[in-house]
Amino acid sequence: MTPKKYNIGVEATMDVIGGKWKPIILCNLRDGALRPSDLKRRIPEISQKMLTQQLRELEADGIVLRTSYHQVPPKVVYSLSDYGLTLSSVLDALCHWGEMHVSTLKEQGVEVALASQEAMS
Repeated sequence: MTPKKYNIGVEATMDVIGGKWKPIILCNLRDGALRPSDLKRRIPEISQKMLTQQLRELEADGIVLRTSYHQVPPKVVYSLSDYGLTLSSVLDALCHWGEMHVSTLKEQGVEVALASQEAMS
């Protein structure tokens, strides 16, 4: 088997957290463990199938932990693993840049809103 080769470090990062949904899922998990239904409420545009798939991939990469509670009804929560927590500065930078970008768009007259800022008003 040929070893995987990355040309620059960001390729390795994007291989794990790239795509439309993974960074959003990870940013939502920064504040603590969440049930899949809580994640779905926070990310209404994601389908249940895609959410499950992305969580499984992040779990397989060691970024998130899946904790299953044996009770009735069954309860499952996802949280950032210790390894996943090492992404905190990257996620913080992405969130900060996104907030700055929304502000720039508003200054340019683009009608855009950021739900997290609306909640604070």
